[in-house]
Formats: sequence, C-alpha cells, structure tokens
Amino acid sequence: MTTETTPLRGRICLVAGATRGAGRAIAVQLGAAGATVYVTGRTTRDHLSEVGRATETIEETAELVTAAGGEGVAVPTDHLEPDQVRALVDRIDRERGRLDVLVNDVWGGEHLLAFGRKTWENDLTGGLRMLELGVRTHAITSHTALPLLIRHPGGLVVEVTDGTAEYNGTRFRENLFYDLAKNAPLRMAFGLGKELAEHGGTAVALTPGWLRSEQMLAAFGVTEENWRDAVGKTPDFAISESPVYVGRAVAALAADPDRHRWNGGSLSSGQLAREYGFTDADGSRPDAWGFIIAGETGKPDVADYR
Repeated sequence: MTTETTPLRGRICLVAGATRGAGRAIAVQLGAAGATVYVTGRTTRDHLSEVGRATETIEETAELVTAAGGEGVAVPTDHLEPDQVRALVDRIDRERGRLDVLVNDVWGGEHLLAFGRKTWENDLTGGLRMLELGVRTHAITSHTALPLLIRHPGGLVVEVTDGTAEYNGTRFRENLFYDLAKNAPLRMAFGLGKELAEHGGTAVALTPGWLRSEQMLAAFGVTEENWRDAVGKTPDFAISESPVYVGRAVAALAADPDRHRWNGGSLSSGQLAREYGFTDADGSRPDAWGFIIAGETGKPDVADYR
C-alpha cells in the first residue's frame, strides 16, 4: 500500500449513522483510503432500531471497513442521547487523541415519510420525529465532536442530506417536515463553515442522487445486481446511483489538501465525480440532479447524464 492508494492512512474518522445506505458506503470508502473509521448507529447484532431492518448492523459495517483496507470500529450510539455521544467522543479521544473527519449522516426517517399530504394532514408525532432524527442528531453530534476535531487544523465536516442548495432553495420537497429535515443540514454546513474557518477546518453539505440504498432496492423488489429490472416500470430509476458513489465523493474530499475551497458549500456526488474523476461502482458518472432539473422542462435522455 502506498500513500497514493491509501491517502487517508493515519486519519481518524467518525461516520455517524453508518448502519446502511450512504453512511455505510462512506465509511467503507474512507476505509479503502486507509482511514480508521468509527461507525455508529442503533442497529447492532443484538438490538434492532425503529427502522426495523436486522439485515444491516454497525458491526458488519465495521468489518467491511477493515476488509476494505482501513480499521473499522463499531460503537453503538443513539445520537439523540447527548450522554451516549459524549461517551463516543471521549472514547475516540482516549484511543486516538484526534478526529480528522466527521460525517453527519444520521437519518432513519423513511418509515415516517408520507407524500401528498398537507402539513395539517400529517401525523404530528411522526413529523416531529423526522426533525429529531434529521436535525437534532446532527446538532448534538457536531456540538459534542467539534472540540476534538478542531484540536488539529484541517478537519472536515460533511453534512449528508437530500438535495443541493440550488435545488431545495426553490422547490418544496412535498412534505414540510421532510423539507425542514433536509434543508437544515445545508444551513448547518454553511454555519459550521464560518465557525471552522478560523481553525483551518472545512464544512460542506453533500447529497447523493437517487440512491440505491438497501431500503430503496427492497422497495423496488430488486438487488444491486439486477436493479435495472426496475427501470421498465420506473424509467427514471435508470439515473440512480449506488451508495459507493457518494462514499467515493467523501473519500475524495477528505484526501484533497485544497478542499477548503468548498467550505460552507453544497455539493453533490455527481458534481464531485466530475471534479475528482471517480466513478460509480459500474464505471458510470450519473448526474441525477442535473437529470431531475432537466426533466422539469423536457424529456432528457438518461445516457446524457450517466
């Protein structure tokens, strides 16, 4: 292994919300670049979270990180519980003495999401739970982990969300609670960028495109191996991307010594693929957000956006 193939060797990362989907892929790709990655979540081999999927666990994610070439460390953590997050950060400090990359990917609110309903028609308890999962967790984690991250200059914070600032800024995400939950990380990245700058740190918001997460594949009744079988019924699914894509985006950002040029900004996996030259697992470079925007005024060809 060389520094060219493992540019993040010696870096300490925390991926909050790494049980499945984007969080898992980000952790694995950071590991593939040589990093030590602490992976957190609520689903373990002994405990099932409210998401209700026993097929993915943080222990498995940690093993995948190690198999990829890094060191994965699974720490069961409910990021709504400040005491648990403090214990997590204290452990990282005690064991490593530093934190170089913080990825706030905590979510797990898909089961609460309903489209086509007005705010007053939605279940209030479920809506507020989405805000807890998508906003409060990120705020608690940043508040607790950033004192360790700024101990050394050059730290990176990635706020994972759904939608770019350009897209979300002029479009309603069809459910007010979801809209709030996914716009808040954009503002968090902007504000944290201002605060981290004097410490040599960088904060960005990052969105995947149409993500073929484990839950999305299950909803379409396909696997990653045969996902194209779903395109016949839902043609736009052809622009979807695997979680590997956004994982590679974070690894590229973390390895870029000039990443501060993105500070406070909103980025997408497709945008960073063009910048850094990486591809999705199948060798393509999907630009889902470009395709979605083009589809509002015409009928774009998927081939022009992959």
